[in-house]
Amino acid sequence: MSVTLDLSRVSTDAAPAQPVTKPMINLSGLTRPQLVAALVESGVVEHGKAKMRATQIFRWMHHRGVTDFANMSDVAKETRARLAETFTIARPEIVERQVSKDGTRKWLIRMAPGIEVESVYIPGVGRAGALCVSSQVGCTLNCSFCHTGTQPLVRNLTAAEIVAQVQVAKDDLAEWPSDKEDRVLSNIVFMGMGEPLYNLGQVADAIEIISDNEGIGISRRRITVSTSGVVPMLEKLGDSTQAMLAISLHATNDALRDVLVPLNKKYPIAELMAGIRAYPGLSNARRVTFEYVMLKGVNDSPDEARALVKLIKGIPAKINLIPFNPWPGSDYQCSDWSTIEAFAAILNKAGYSSPIRTPRGRDILAACGQLKSESEKVRASALRKLSLAAMAGVLSEDDEDEAA
Repeated sequence: MSVTLDLSRVSTDAAPAQPVTKPMINLSGLTRPQLVAALVESGVVEHGKAKMRATQIFRWMHHRGVTDFANMSDVAKETRARLAETFTIARPEIVERQVSKDGTRKWLIRMAPGIEVESVYIPGVGRAGALCVSSQVGCTLNCSFCHTGTQPLVRNLTAAEIVAQVQVAKDDLAEWPSDKEDRVLSNIVFMGMGEPLYNLGQVADAIEIISDNEGIGISRRRITVSTSGVVPMLEKLGDSTQAMLAISLHATNDALRDVLVPLNKKYPIAELMAGIRAYPGLSNARRVTFEYVMLKGVNDSPDEARALVKLIKGIPAKINLIPFNPWPGSDYQCSDWSTIEAFAAILNKAGYSSPIRTPRGRDILAACGQLKSESEKVRASALRKLSLAAMAGVLSEDDEDEAA
């Protein structure tokens, strides 16, 4: 049997090529040197005026919080028009905003189609209030006690997307201009979804932008980066950001930490401790915070507390004890309160500050390990990891006094 194809109705004309639209660069994610270079390379600003124009634009974005080039009144009208044709400074879409009865605020932010993250502001933490930001969409660490870290990595966030989380919070908190004396956002913590040290380049740029005194102006001493222990990147983190360091520890021996924090199989505790001891700038004024989730019958015995004291001996540190938040299907339970207090007492007797932090924002599912937005029920790539209890412990008032 033969088949003859009728091609008489098939056009021989090729379909017209569709123009490829190059996405606009978001200037909010550029450090000041990068901003200068972008203005010159685009041809919008001549080389001799680029540094001055970059400073003006930077201040409008990060000091005044403007989202439209047309509002940059000290920039020539023609230049503003060319900027708008070439670049963007627009905010991402806020999909959902929730406010807890305790004042905690949570935003679900859509950076791009299918790319959503949550950011959480907690009042009364640090000097005035702290914002927890994410560095990745998804996570590769698979910590066994973490409900929100069970999904695969989608992609790294850009510096612009990290900075946008701060801008969104400042919009909602009415924190513009950035030099307000009574501002309520004083601290930034990289304790959201993802492992910051696996996206260190973008994280470092974001920190440079956030800490720049011409813009948002949050001191590097009030910016904390939490890591599960990517040892080879610790020195680079300290050198490139001068940020405060927090370590998700949760165990004092390799056998247990291999289960709780699988990254430990690659970088065991001995290597991690050596890396921490060598962290640039580590001192009594710049202590490392060890985050330790309290799991009933797993890591909460007096022997474990004494082992922890021995493990961190000589390191300027404090230990943040985090009551575990159970979640459906979890194999763990939270330690009894009396057990947590006894654990803390051993640490305190050894001279270590060991605050016990109750999670905030539980009524809006903003507590540690509880975050699961409606969008995640449809798209499994967006589970959040926002360690809010850990944030409270990292930013205790005694450290803020030292950093002020």
